[in-house]
Amino acid sequence: MGARVAWISIAPVKGLGLVHPAAVELGTGGVAANRAFYLVDEDGQMVNGKRLGGLVRVTPAYDPALETLTLAFPDGTEVAGHVVGAQEVTTSFFGRPVSGHVVDGPWSEALSAYFERPLALVKVAHEGDGVDRGSKAAVSLLSTASVARLAAALGGGASLDRRRFRMLFGVSGVAAHAEDGWVGRRVRLGEAVVAIGGLVGRCLVTSQDPDTGTVDTDTLGALRSYRRQPETGEKLPFGVWGGVVQPGRVALADVVEPV
Repeated sequence: MGARVAWISIAPVKGLGLVHPAAVELGTGGVAANRAFYLVDEDGQMVNGKRLGGLVRVTPAYDPALETLTLAFPDGTEVAGHVVGAQEVTTSFFGRPVSGHVVDGPWSEALSAYFERPLALVKVAHEGDGVDRGSKAAVSLLSTASVARLAAALGGGASLDRRRFRMLFGVSGVAAHAEDGWVGRRVRLGEAVVAIGGLVGRCLVTSQDPDTGTVDTDTLGALRSYRRQPETGEKLPFGVWGGVVQPGRVALADVVEPV
């Protein structure tokens, strides 16, 4: 069968729960609904899963065509409405300035009440900016075999939920860490083509339960046991990132192949 798209996962609001469409349109900025929003605290600092793991308990649904956003909370309540931007803000994403607008509506108040701290919802001004490295890394890829290899390193017959890694696309039908060999190459995903730019270095978020955000698995220790590669420029590499050079539709089971 060869390599195929095994999963598609997006986070309309950075740090909140993932959603899993059967197909997406990749534009030059990536998937329009992916990381379209992010959260800031009372000091204007970006709040992500590393700072507040419990964000994953809230599930977003965003329609970029209609500009409607719904947040579903664990108690069954939902907050929904039409997205309207207000105050312009600039937020540091690991030293990179990202422009956006604080969103008018009920979402910030609901999130602040649930997490018992001031949080404001911000919509990015430019598609793709909400991804950590920006649009040059709008696509992330991880093979299912790499997830299985890490599970084996954990021992005890452990299995790993791939959602821990919050990667846009999963790839089946290749060997563990075969995606490393795609760095510097172009890869076709369905109708789209992506230029793979580098390896993804992993952080504490991978050790968190993807449903609760609580730390429960030593993924970093397991990675360190066999994946420490300082010469790559990324500590604990796991998966790859890239930018879109040919837009197009990508669906589950689509062919994945270097070109």
